[in-house]
Amino acid sequence: MNVVDDICRKTSALTPAQSAMLNSIARMLPLAADLSHAQATVYTKARGDNLLVIVAQAYPNTSFIQYKPNLRGTIVSASEEPLVWHTMVNGQPIKGHREWALGMCIDMQTFAIRDASGKIVAAVSFETSAEEARGEGHNILVDAAYKLLTIERTAEIKHYRSLTASDGVIVVDEKGYIIFANPAAESIYKVFGIGQIRGHKILDRKINMRLAQKASSTKTPCEAEFEIGNITLTQRAIPIIASGQTVRIIVIISDITELKKKEKELLIKSAVIQEIHHRVKNNLQTIASLLRLQSRRTKSLEVQAALRESVNRILSISVVHEFLSQQDAEFINVAEVARNILDVVSNNMLEPDFNLQAVFNGQTVILPSEQASSLALVINELIQNSIEHGFIGRREGIIGVDIRTLPDAYQIEIYDNGIGIPPDYNPQESKSLGLYIVRTLVENDVGGNLRIYDNKGTHALITIPRTEGGI
Repeated sequence: MNVVDDICRKTSALTPAQSAMLNSIARMLPLAADLSHAQATVYTKARGDNLLVIVAQAYPNTSFIQYKPNLRGTIVSASEEPLVWHTMVNGQPIKGHREWALGMCIDMQTFAIRDASGKIVAAVSFETSAEEARGEGHNILVDAAYKLLTIERTAEIKHYRSLTASDGVIVVDEKGYIIFANPAAESIYKVFGIGQIRGHKILDRKINMRLAQKASSTKTPCEAEFEIGNITLTQRAIPIIASGQTVRIIVIISDITELKKKEKELLIKSAVIQEIHHRVKNNLQTIASLLRLQSRRTKSLEVQAALRESVNRILSISVVHEFLSQQDAEFINVAEVARNILDVVSNNMLEPDFNLQAVFNGQTVILPSEQASSLALVINELIQNSIEHGFIGRREGIIGVDIRTLPDAYQIEIYDNGIGIPPDYNPQESKSLGLYIVRTLVENDVGGNLRIYDNKGTHALITIPRTEGGI
């Protein structure tokens, strides 16, 4: 249940259909407030004598209105809002003044809101400064904002999104004549060599407002993006329909040239970054190939083992860069990385006659690339350790990777069904370089903890706390 429905259910005698209508109006209220340069408030009768309840309220982005806290759900008496009450009772629109704060008056206009049967169910007020109220065309904007709230809406809500102070606004009447254009709209048309647009028809060749014509004929909002020279604009045309006829068209023009320019710059930067990751991956694989060549030339088994471990560490990092080169986000699915590393290490470390069964169960865990790189090294070291030490004297075995998502943590478990760890083995006292690397990366880079235990083989459990509200 949304806020408007909840307020209506608790404080008023409105039917579910009437509450749903006010909820639809509430979604439109920010655009109406921006269009009218006024605070817009919707009232309905509350249970009890001569009482009103505020069900929705919106402040404009297009004008400064003295701040007042959101009063949704507040019950006020008829004497506190006489203009609103008069409109609720008689259905007549009223224009007047009210005291906003001690010694400070503002201009106020009220309109009735009726349901499908014509019954008055609410009233909307538009409150603005005297300076705004005196502005040219203000009444046209308020009238258009009110009509906008009372139309049936079948289009997506995105067409009715809020305005900014830099948006151009044009209002077209039922005959297709432009009856209002704000300074921003006039400035945009001046760039195109048109000095005056008010009074022109939307079919005028110079004005060429095809989108407004389309919105009028289809009776649905339309939106398009177009370029004129080096300027990129978006245009929205919102028709206001009454009794099946278009009585107003609100045209909103936004100059998005700078936004498009920044988007293009971001795309270029993203492509450059992806190319860098691709080259890093290739360079790492080249280094790994050189180390393999070096390994084949040496006769020392100890040196061969050390070079093989280095190759696997390098390749595990290259896996991360390969993922980063294929996407434009700096976040990586650790499950995919772990699966690839399991394949890479198994292929590089196994003896030809060893039968290894790789088991992978991974839930999606998305982490920043820095943490994913550290985990790649950790997973590499633990898998490598299982292959090297877990199956001494055996010709087959299982190595598995489990990735689990818990409410407050991620768990990554690497295990095997090998010979296990000695009863007196203490991971904290181990002088193994691989284990030192693993513990350092888990605790310092990832912020997690490592537990190694025996359970029909060696198990290494990594637990990473989930950040609050984060990944």
